[in-house]
Amino acid sequence: MSGALIITAAMGAADHARLTAERTAHFPPERNHLDAHLTMFHALPPSCEAEASALLAGLARMHRPPRARLAGLMSLGRGVAYRVESEELARLRTAIAERFHGLLSAQDAGGWRAHVTIQNKVAPREAKALLAAKQAGFNPRPLAIAGLALHYYMDGPWGPLGRWSFSGRAPA
Repeated sequence: MSGALIITAAMGAADHARLTAERTAHFPPERNHLDAHLTMFHALPPSCEAEASALLAGLARMHRPPRARLAGLMSLGRGVAYRVESEELARLRTAIAERFHGLLSAQDAGGWRAHVTIQNKVAPREAKALLAAKQAGFNPRPLAIAGLALHYYMDGPWGPLGRWSFSGRAPA
């Protein structure tokens, strides 16, 4: 394994399936190598794999599933994403960031705009049209967060390294 490590919040099965279907419908097929995902960290060094696995397993064991919701839509310029709000998940992300302080990429150290991308790398006109269509019928709704997952980047697709379901009783 030589690619960067990626940490995601694993969505519940029904939300994952629905958002993946939207991504499949709106993402250019030649660029769509992934299911829908909620990325927490984009590029940890591969040397952190054992420490990241242990940390994610421990956090999942100690915490119950964080409350989250799809709060709105956001323009990515050449795409569209659902904006995710979750104070509990943000606190977990802060704990992970503190553990890997000094190893975070500029993107990961610069803050977090939690979102699930359903379209990217299209003409701005196409993205604007999808954003308008999605906003017209949008109502905020809960988003199930089932656990934490670790992946490695494989120049497009991601390879799974582990997934840990929330099972604890402590607030996130």
